[in-house]
Amino acid sequence: LAVPWRWRCSPRRGGAACPSAGQIRAAFLRFFEERHGHRRLPSAPVRPRGDPRLLFVNAGMNQFKPIFLGTVHPRSELAQHRRVVNSQKCVRAGGKHNDLEDVGRDTYHHTFFEMLGNWSFGDYFKEEACSMAWELLTEVYEIPRDRLYVTYFGGDPSLGLSADEECRDVWLHLGVPASHVLPFPLKDNFWEMGDTGPCGPCTEIHYDHVGGGRNAAALVNQGSPDVVEIWNLVFMQYSREVEGNLLSLPQHHVDTGMGLERLVTVLQNKRSNYDTDLFTPILDAIHKGCRAPRYQGLVGDADVGRVNMAYRVVADHVRTLCVCITDGIYPGFSGAELVLRRILRRAVRFCSEVLQAPPGLLASLVPTVVEVLGDAYPELTKNANQVSNVESPSLIILMRHCSQGQKSACPWDIAGGRTVQQMEPSTNFPAEVAWSLYGSLGFPLDLIDLMLEEKGISLDSAAFNELVLEDAKRKAGGPQAGQPGNTNTQLDVHSLAWLQSSNVPVTDDSPKYSYTLGQHGQYEFSPCQATVLMLYRDQSLHEEVGAGQRCGVILDRTNFYAEQGGQDSDQGYLIRLGQQDVLFPVESVHLCGGYVVHEVTAVETLRAGDQVQLFVDEAQRLACMTNHTATHLLNFALRRVLGDHTEQRGSHVTAQQLRFDFDTKGHVTMEQLQQVEQVVQDLIQKNEAVHMAEVPLTLARRVQGLRAVDEGYPDPVRIVSLGVPVENVLTCDSEAAMQTSVELCCGTHLLQTGSVEDLAIISERQLVRGISRVIAVTGGRAKEAREVGQCLAMEVDSVSLRMKQRITSIPEMQNLSKEVGQLTKVVSSTAMPQWQRKELQTILKTLQRAANTAIKKLELQQAEKAAQVLLAKYCNQPVIIDTVPADSLSILMKVVNQLCDKSPGTSVLLLSPQASGEVLCACQVSKNCLPTFSAADWAMAVCTQMEGKAGGSPIVAKGSGNAKGMHGALTTALEFAQSKL
Repeated sequence: LAVPWRWRCSPRRGGAACPSAGQIRAAFLRFFEERHGHRRLPSAPVRPRGDPRLLFVNAGMNQFKPIFLGTVHPRSELAQHRRVVNSQKCVRAGGKHNDLEDVGRDTYHHTFFEMLGNWSFGDYFKEEACSMAWELLTEVYEIPRDRLYVTYFGGDPSLGLSADEECRDVWLHLGVPASHVLPFPLKDNFWEMGDTGPCGPCTEIHYDHVGGGRNAAALVNQGSPDVVEIWNLVFMQYSREVEGNLLSLPQHHVDTGMGLERLVTVLQNKRSNYDTDLFTPILDAIHKGCRAPRYQGLVGDADVGRVNMAYRVVADHVRTLCVCITDGIYPGFSGAELVLRRILRRAVRFCSEVLQAPPGLLASLVPTVVEVLGDAYPELTKNANQVSNVESPSLIILMRHCSQGQKSACPWDIAGGRTVQQMEPSTNFPAEVAWSLYGSLGFPLDLIDLMLEEKGISLDSAAFNELVLEDAKRKAGGPQAGQPGNTNTQLDVHSLAWLQSSNVPVTDDSPKYSYTLGQHGQYEFSPCQATVLMLYRDQSLHEEVGAGQRCGVILDRTNFYAEQGGQDSDQGYLIRLGQQDVLFPVESVHLCGGYVVHEVTAVETLRAGDQVQLFVDEAQRLACMTNHTATHLLNFALRRVLGDHTEQRGSHVTAQQLRFDFDTKGHVTMEQLQQVEQVVQDLIQKNEAVHMAEVPLTLARRVQGLRAVDEGYPDPVRIVSLGVPVENVLTCDSEAAMQTSVELCCGTHLLQTGSVEDLAIISERQLVRGISRVIAVTGGRAKEAREVGQCLAMEVDSVSLRMKQRITSIPEMQNLSKEVGQLTKVVSSTAMPQWQRKELQTILKTLQRAANTAIKKLELQQAEKAAQVLLAKYCNQPVIIDTVPADSLSILMKVVNQLCDKSPGTSVLLLSPQASGEVLCACQVSKNCLPTFSAADWAMAVCTQMEGKAGGSPIVAKGSGNAKGMHGALTTALEFAQSKL
C-alpha cells in the first residue's frame, strides 16, 4: 500500500513526520478496502436504527446486528456484505456504556469518538483478522513491534470454555514474542452483545507509550495510562441463550474496533488525545472565545480552578452536540434527547462558570468542529448552519440561567445551593435533592459531585443508589412489563441457521400486492393458498403444535403484510383446505431473515405440510393502505409547503391513523398546516394513479428528488410513484420525481389517490427542538373530524355572542366562564383539524380572560355597594364587625378591602352566611394595630367558634365555618378585638 508520508513515530513530540488524523483514518480505510477487498461503508447516524434499547450508536457493530442475529433479509444490501470497513461515529453517554461522568477528569475519555472497524461476516476468521491487524500496525503505520502487547481469552472452567489457544498460536506465528502474548479471563477478553445473543472471545492489542526496550506486560489491563488498549478484535462464535448456556454459532464473524482518537495519539507521539489535531483546533478556538488561560493539559490537583478540565469538557461536548444534532437528536426531555440536554447543560456550566465565556461560545465553535470532522462526515458540513441555529437559542437561555449574574434562576441554586446553606456540619447532601436535580432538572451526577466537592460536602450515595433502584423497578413495572414478548415470532439465530442450511425457502410474500380495483370502485383481495413449512414455539422449531398453543407459522407463500417500514402488520385468519369451519386467527405477522412468521393460536393441531388458505382482514388492510398512501401525500405536501430541507424522521401507519415525524427549522404555523392539507386535497381530487414497481437499488437511488429514510432496503427495491409511471421516473435526467411523490417503500398502497377521500391533520407538536410530529386521519375519520370541528366552532361562536351581551349577574357570568373552560377541555381533547383547534383555543383563551375580567369587575361593583352601606352604618369606628350578603369569599374579601382602603384606621371582620349552611369569614387589621392585633389570630378565633378553619397573615385573613355558631362567633369577634385594642 503506497502512502505519501512517513509513518515512523518520531521521538520528537509533534515532529514533521507525524501524519494528520485525516491521513490516519484514510489509511485505515484504504488498507482494508484496497489491499484486503473490504467494502467501505459510510458511518451510520448516531441515532440507532430499529433498536429501541439503545440511546445512541455506541459501537461500530450496531448497524450490523441483523447479520449477527441472522435476521437480515436475504435480499437486502446488508445481507450481501462479506467484508466491510468503516469509520463509525459513536456516542457513549447514558445507558450501559456511559463515559459522560469521566470526560474532562482525564485525557482519554470522550462522549463522542470515532470507531475504526473491519468486519467479516462468515468469511475470514482469527488467522486472517490478526494478520491484517498486525500488518497495518507494524508495516503501514510502522508502530515499533516491541511496544505492542496482545491479549487473548484464557478460558473459563465454570462455563466449560477452554483457553483460546488458536488465537494465541496465530500471534506467536506472526512473530509476536511469547512474553507479549498474554491470557486474560472472561471480564477482559470475552465480548457479549447483551444478556443474550452472539458473543465470543476477543483479542486486544495494547500499546506501551514508554517503550525503551522495557517489558510492560505487567501493566496490561491494569488501568495504567502508559499502557493502553488500542484495538479489540472480537471473534463471534457463540450465542448466549436465555438459560445462560453458550451454543456455537452456525456462522463465525469478526468484529473489530479501534478508537481513532487513541490511534492518533500513538501515531502523533502524544500522551493525551486532547493534544492531537482532532482537538487542538477546537481548544484554540475555545481560548479565543473565552477569558481563561490557554490549555496546558493539566489534570487532578495540578489543574487549579479546573480550567483544563473545562477545556476538555467543552471540546468533547461540542463535538457530541454537533454530531447528534446533525443526525437528528436534539436536546430534549426524554431518552437520548435528555442525555444530550445534560451534555449541553454540562458544557454550558463549564463555559460560563469556569472559562468565564460570554453566551454563544459553543455555537461559535461549530465551524471549527466541522473543519476537523467535515471531510470524514460530509453531513456535518451540509448541516453546519442547522447545528448553530438550533444551539444558539438554547445556549442563551441556559447561559442566562446558569451565569453568575442570574443565580436565582439556576436550578442548582434553587434546589442544591439552598439545601447546602441549610445543612448541618458533617452531614451528607440529601439523596432526594440530588435525585431531583439529576432526574428532573437534567444535572449530570458528576456535576452534582463536583459542586458538592467544591463545598467540601459528600453525597449520601447509598440513599441515592436506592432511589436509582426504585426508579428502575418502577420503569420495569410499567405498561410494557407484563406484555408477552415476541418469542413466537422472532426467530432465534439457531433456528434461522437450521432453516437456511436445510434449504427451507424464504417466504414468497409477493401475493400481498395482489389486489385489484373493481368496477364499482371497491378493492378486491384474493385469498392465498400456502403450505405450512415449519412451526415455531418457545425459541425452537416444531413440525407439530397442539390445540390451544400459541405459535409462529412459517409458510411457503403469504398474502399477509408483515410489520415493516412503519406499517402495522395485517390481521386475518387461515383455514386448512377442506376444513372451512375451523378458523385459525392470525394476530400479527413479522418478517425475520426473509421468513414471514404468522402469530397464531392453534384451535386444532397444526402440522408442517398442512395446506392452508389465508384471508386478510380486508377492512383493516384497506385502512392501512389508505393511510400509507396518505403518508406519501403528506410527505410531499410538507416539502412543498415547508421547503426541500424537510426530511422524514419516522412514520407509523395503522388502520386508525398515520403519524409522521419530520425535520423543521421552527414551529409549523397554522397557516402552513392549512396549506399542507390543501396540497393533499388537490392530489386527492386529481385521483392520480399510484404506480409501483421493483427496480435495482442502485438504479432507484439515482432518481432525482427520491424520498427515502435511513434504513436498509432490499435489492431490488420497490418504488412508489404518484401520478408518474416508474419507468418515466427512472429515465436519465428526469425531474418528474421533483414534481410529485416518489419514494422507496415496501408498504401496501391504494391504486388511485382519490380513494383517500380526505385527510385532516388532527395533531402537530414538536417532539424535540427541530423535529415535529403530525398525526392525521383519512376518509370517514377525516370527515368526522371536520364535522366535529364545525360543531365546536359553532358552540364557540355562541359563547362569544353571549359574552358580548350585557350581563350583570355574577352567577350568570361565572356559569359562562365555566362553559368556556369546559369547551376549552373538549377542544383540546377532541379529534379535529389542528389548525382549527389552535384557532378555537386562541378565541377561547380570549373569552376566558374576558369572563374573568368581567367577574372581577362585577364583584368589585358589588363590594363597593356593600362597603358604602357599612361605612354609613359605622362612621369612623375603630372596629367593624357585621354580616353581609356575598356570593363568594372573593367578594367578601373585596368588601373588607374597600372598607379598610376608605377608612385606614379601621379593623374589619365580616361574616357572610350561605344557602348551603356555610359561613364565610374575611378580616383585615389596621396597620396601626400591629403587632398586637393579628388578623390571622382574629379569624382563627372566630372560625373555631363556628367549628371551622382559617388562615392568613397578620394583616389579612379568611376562613369559613358552620352557620350554627355564627351568633357566638360575632360575640367572639368583638371580644377578641376589644382585648387587643
